[in-house]
Amino acid sequence: MGNSSSMLTQYDIEEVQEYCQNLCSTVSQQEIVSLYQRFCQLDRNAKGFISADEFLSVPEFAMNPLSQRLLKMVDGLNFKDFVAFLSAFSAKASVQQKVKLIFKVYDSDGNGKVSFNDMLEVLRDLSGSFISDVQREQVLTQLLKEAGYSKDSYLTLDDFNKDYIALTSVANTCLFGHVPYSVVKKEANNLTLGI
Repeated sequence: MGNSSSMLTQYDIEEVQEYCQNLCSTVSQQEIVSLYQRFCQLDRNAKGFISADEFLSVPEFAMNPLSQRLLKMVDGLNFKDFVAFLSAFSAKASVQQKVKLIFKVYDSDGNGKVSFNDMLEVLRDLSGSFISDVQREQVLTQLLKEAGYSKDSYLTLDDFNKDYIALTSVANTCLFGHVPYSVVKKEANNLTLGI
């Protein structure tokens, strides 16, 4: 698997389906075949894995403001891991699967905790020069305060799962107009995550 000159067998497809089912959402046989073709296109030297440089050849990936963070997650992916990674972007992926991916983007050092500085770096990547460093710190401090955290808090994956929708809503209101956290939290319970 992973070599552009090799063919994907039924056994390979079922193996990828089983692997992905244990880690993420269900992936159809047709999706696996399609992703295998794309994997082989990206794996230019038929090494069996995709390098960061090969991922950067995808324009949508290269233009993403979080591409450098994502590159740390995708460099050296074999085909099975490639399918598992991309499945988080599928409409069939669960909210938990999407939140787990987002958590990994924030937790760039992989220590299982997201600090104020980790969140500030992501906010900086996303906002660019749209807002100043001082404004970013104010927004993030307010967001954490309204969600029940402080600048000194470390958020875990459990915190992200519990508070992701509310934290995202608070971030939007901090940036674009204030709405009390109690209202946002009540509304967040009725929302689905649209990643």
